[in-house]
Amino acid sequence: MAAASVTPRRAFANVAPQRSEIREALAKHFADEGTAGTFVGYKIDDYLIIASDKERSGQAMLPASTFKIPNSLIALETGVVGDPDKDVFKWDGVTRSIEAWNRDHTMRSAIAASAVPVYQEIARRIGVERMQKYVDLFEYGNRDIGGGIDQFWLTGNLRIDPVQQVDFVDRLRRGVLPISKRSQDLVRDILPVTKVGDSIIRAKTGLLGAEIGKPSLGWIVGWAEKGTAQTVFALNMDCREPRHIADRMRLAQQCLGDIGAI
Repeated sequence: MAAASVTPRRAFANVAPQRSEIREALAKHFADEGTAGTFVGYKIDDYLIIASDKERSGQAMLPASTFKIPNSLIALETGVVGDPDKDVFKWDGVTRSIEAWNRDHTMRSAIAASAVPVYQEIARRIGVERMQKYVDLFEYGNRDIGGGIDQFWLTGNLRIDPVQQVDFVDRLRRGVLPISKRSQDLVRDILPVTKVGDSIIRAKTGLLGAEIGKPSLGWIVGWAEKGTAQTVFALNMDCREPRHIADRMRLAQQCLGDIGAI
């Protein structure tokens, strides 16, 4: 079953036309966990986009910490970060509830810990003008960085849907974003890696509004590599209970397994 909402709006530049289909069985994984969500996978070799539904897969939402991917690219491209392993961001001394944030970080360790304060500082150093320039160049979501230079991806105006996430991540995977090869190579290298059998998943999570009892939004976006085959994917879900936060990767793996990507 094809769905227009699954077809990327910018047509995954420079690749063959895609086929798209809905596989409703994928949606059952979210229902089985007592929540709602969506999964979109792009099987590169098959030029096939698979989505769990035709509604939520096209709904734009705040990107949360998945924006650390473009933020890292922009930091490197502008020189705000010269070396992701050597440039150190000193802890500001404010004790936060996530212990891993309460220390000095390089960009590599900050993306692994999803250290929001570090990336807020990176965004402030980039500044509004340069941030807008690159968000436009990347054609990232609705391109609206209103709501504060260090908040727009968390509580501000930026919105992106799962299909757009897949499109953006695929361009990074292929190294065809309109920035230097070095910046793209480095960000691909610092993305957190999870090994699943003989496959690996390079992905970034995101989480909004983690108050218990309130639906919060959880993301995971990236790509899976199984031998030479690669599948780009995006998942988001309502994290209605604390356990759902950890379920993001597990559900992504279930969906990727269902479509033969891992």
